[in-house]
Amino acid sequence: MSKYTRQIMVCGGTGCIASESEVIIDRFKEGLQDIGYEEEIQVLKTGCFGFCGQGPIVKIHPDNVFYVKVTPGDVAEIISEHLVKGRRVQRLLFVDPNTRVKLEKHENMGFYQKQYRIALRNCGFINPEDIEEYIAFSGYEALGRVLTSMTPQEVINVIKDSGLRGRGGGGFSTGLKWELAAKSPGTEKYIICNADEGDPGAFMDRSILEGDPHSVLEAMAIGGYAMGACHGLIYIRAEYPLAIERLNIAMKQARELGLLGRDIFGSGFDFDIEVKLGAGAFVCGEETALIHSMEGLRGEPTKKPPFPAESGYRGKPTSVNNVETLANICPIILKGADWFSSIGTATSKGTKVFALAGKVNNVGLVEVPMGTTLREIIFEIGGGIADGKAFKAVQTGGPSGGVITQADLDTPIDYESLKGIGSMMGSGGMIVMDEDDDMVEIAKFYLDFTQDESCGKCTPCRIGTKRMFEILERLTNLEGDLEDLEKLQDLGKMIKDSALCGLGQTAPNPVLSTMKYFPEEYEAYARREKKITYAIDEEKCIGCTACVRVCPVKCITGSVKQPHVIDETACIACGACYDVCRFDAVLKP
Repeated sequence: MSKYTRQIMVCGGTGCIASESEVIIDRFKEGLQDIGYEEEIQVLKTGCFGFCGQGPIVKIHPDNVFYVKVTPGDVAEIISEHLVKGRRVQRLLFVDPNTRVKLEKHENMGFYQKQYRIALRNCGFINPEDIEEYIAFSGYEALGRVLTSMTPQEVINVIKDSGLRGRGGGGFSTGLKWELAAKSPGTEKYIICNADEGDPGAFMDRSILEGDPHSVLEAMAIGGYAMGACHGLIYIRAEYPLAIERLNIAMKQARELGLLGRDIFGSGFDFDIEVKLGAGAFVCGEETALIHSMEGLRGEPTKKPPFPAESGYRGKPTSVNNVETLANICPIILKGADWFSSIGTATSKGTKVFALAGKVNNVGLVEVPMGTTLREIIFEIGGGIADGKAFKAVQTGGPSGGVITQADLDTPIDYESLKGIGSMMGSGGMIVMDEDDDMVEIAKFYLDFTQDESCGKCTPCRIGTKRMFEILERLTNLEGDLEDLEKLQDLGKMIKDSALCGLGQTAPNPVLSTMKYFPEEYEAYARREKKITYAIDEEKCIGCTACVRVCPVKCITGSVKQPHVIDETACIACGACYDVCRFDAVLKP
């Protein structure tokens, strides 16, 4: 039993650390020591709570009080008011964006009420740098059960029966993938964790690795046992330094306790893991390109078959699973296939983690049962559209997905339903757009990303996406015409039909889907009509020149510290001036 009467849990995810959560932890420790409470109240660093838009978050147990947007300057007040006097610090409580009611318990917040956490079960509840806390939450029990009482085929059967499908975007049966690798001949096999999360706006896998790294290590060991692999590799982009650090800490602790290495649980099973760093190439999210990168080759995909289960890393049978997929393994082993398959829809079992971002009130990580509708996620969990604006569209699947409009908001989220309306599950990015967003600019943003990230191996992707981007640039610069819209459609369809890998084949999706649902915006650009007229409020403009510096066509004039003017005949309505102005001086109707 803990000797502490209270615990202060402080978010230690990347976003909160960037907002000085580690300074907050130090301030709490110093403040408690100053009043002699360090033996009674424990300060803990946890993983991400998920409510990223409200960070840094401080949660106090057993009071179950949830403070948001905490700064180092707030610590002294929390100590003196809450911990000493027993009063809530009202100004730090979460305010519901719709009811304007202050809420102190997370279970009363719309953001959490419809969530069902399986992959994120320990994030925000344990210290990810302490293996004993993971063990206290049933950590390594699944591995112990597998190694002492199950055969490899029994493990595979449980995962197959659960209906778990790959959460990286492909949606392939995880159990079947393991079985194919297990049946491939050879004694040298590998299991790889794909942590090369590259979608703009996606941070699901990073948060799991930062908040619960042992869940992935344990699952990899289980997968290794099931398919006959003694070696695991984690391919992670070097841009995730905190996740890498916590993985290394977790592996060291697991080895010290005999949970990685030789003869685990006295079973005779040997298994260890190493980390391989990637340079951050989007194409390396594709499994064959990832494997080539790990081998020291160019990160380029190859045509399948052979599949990695037959010939993968170093030409040996290999199973590649993404972080979120692996985070589901241990609960399935402990609670059973029937439990997991009872969650979700007929073809998409379990839950899915989404990175909910964009123009919503509640930004953060969301884990919901498959079959939850987009409307529930955006308007109940997400709290609706920010600033009272109207919903316009939501992009799912990142650069590989498409936009979904108001007409399809009641679509249940599963692999088949999203594909049926022209989008896809993808790895889990979900970006919400409001009435002010320009859909042509949105499509151009995604295509700029994919054409830049193309590995260049196949002509359709290397050249085709570049030409599509050039057409979009002509249109948004009011230099295009209606023929360009036909060229965009034709190019997009050609690339989808002929690109080598899945990333190239899906690259045109953001353009094709926005053209389908918002043709009038493309036509307005093609006819060189201005949809939006920007102006400057002379009374609010202080002449800071910020708008002048970002204007791509130099149509804003004015002296320093004097009101500026926009030349509407030259303006291309890109909105850069509107975005950069800190004084609300740039107006649009």
